[in-house]
Amino acid sequence: MSRQRLNVLKTYKLYIGGKFPRTESGRTMTAVDAKDGTHLAHYCHASRKDLRDAVVAARSAFPGWRESTAYLKGQILYRAAEMLESRAESISAELVSASGLTKAEATVEIEAAVDRFVYYAGWTDKYSQVFSSVNPVATSHFNFTTPDPCGVVGVFAPDEPALLGLVTLIAQVILSGNTTVVLASESSPLSSISLAEVFATSDLPGGVVNILTGKRAELAPWLAGHMDVNAIIDGSGGKAVFETLQSGAAKNLKRVHSHALKNKADWFSDAAQDPYRILDTIEFKTAWHPIGV
Repeated sequence: MSRQRLNVLKTYKLYIGGKFPRTESGRTMTAVDAKDGTHLAHYCHASRKDLRDAVVAARSAFPGWRESTAYLKGQILYRAAEMLESRAESISAELVSASGLTKAEATVEIEAAVDRFVYYAGWTDKYSQVFSSVNPVATSHFNFTTPDPCGVVGVFAPDEPALLGLVTLIAQVILSGNTTVVLASESSPLSSISLAEVFATSDLPGGVVNILTGKRAELAPWLAGHMDVNAIIDGSGGKAVFETLQSGAAKNLKRVHSHALKNKADWFSDAAQDPYRILDTIEFKTAWHPIGV
């Protein structure tokens, strides 16, 4: 008697606090093949409650991540590069089906994402040296200015390149000690959850990165107005979304920066990894110390 085996289809969930919960709303969205429109998978349609849970997780993780050493942060980002490379084949298949890339294009994007993790891993113990200063003062004091993470950062990922854009924005935010709540690509979200699985196996503490899938227009007002979010980085490039973020952020004067790039190709260039973008989610703090004490 022959048996017919059914494939076990992947369930795409949210990533909050180091775990993979379903959305509390029970809503799902459908991912289809970019070429022929066939059904690929259902994935979560995140709600306002999911966003609040993600912010709570990010705030809880912030003190420990902020105080961890630069060496440890670099190791974890490098480990994420290793894990992403080890899963290149399965993630490539997602990019081909859901994003419409060719196999060669998907390989190029994954390799660029791996290199981007390694690049930012190298910045964890260097950005402070590069951007700190010893300031001349008119009194008998040492005066030091050093960068410090600003806290919980909201991130809106670009639609393309879905994976590389997500990796770039997350890495440049968390390398300094920030934690983040990310809204993945609206049109190609599947690789974002696979990236969450990379983080879950990279020794990254739960809550440092939280990834939601859903509608930007629905979640942007709530993230912008949330009083426990300190900054927002918008890589989506959408004018309406950015205006919504700016309007909501005015309530508590959180900083909002656009890291969108004009062309998809720009995400593969040095423009996407400009180290000065790290400064958009840090604060500069100055300390005085008497000379001779």
